[in-house]
Formats: sequence, structure tokens, C-alpha cells
Amino acid sequence: MKKTKDILSIKELADILGISRIAVFNKVKKGQIKAQKAGRNYIIYKKDVLDLISDEVSDKLKKRIDSSVDMVVSEYGQALKLLGEE
Repeated sequence: MKKTKDILSIKELADILGISRIAVFNKVKKGQIKAQKAGRNYIIYKKDVLDLISDEVSDKLKKRIDSSVDMVVSEYGQALKLLGEE
């Protein structure tokens, strides 16, 4: 039976979040990501980053939605306005 890994490295978390290792390291230093020093490296427990991951995904999704809405309004604003008047 394969045991899932309960910890992540800074690089692994950076890959998951789609940001740089430096960005993750800075978040660790600021206390935004809970991590423990292990020798020269940091270890991050998966259970401590589940909320962070969902927040990051939510923020990215919100930005995509906002961008899409802006595009639709700029391209079809007049048509939407006319439909709203009916």
C-alpha cells in the first residue's frame, strides 16, 4: 500500500500554487504559510496549506471571471443595455 506524503517542500508547494519558490519562501517568512525549519530547508504540512490552496485558486478564478466580465461588457455592452431595457 502506497503512503501519501504528508509534507511538502517549498518547491513542491510553489509548483502546486503556480508561483515561484521565492514567492513561497517570502510567504513563509511573513507567516502567511506555516512551515517548520528542517536543517537548511523548510517543511510544510499538507494539512496546513489546504486553506491556502483553496484561497489561491479562488483568487485566480475571481480574476478570470472579472476579466471575462470586462471583456463581455466592452464587446457587448450596448446589446446588454438594450436587453436590460426590455
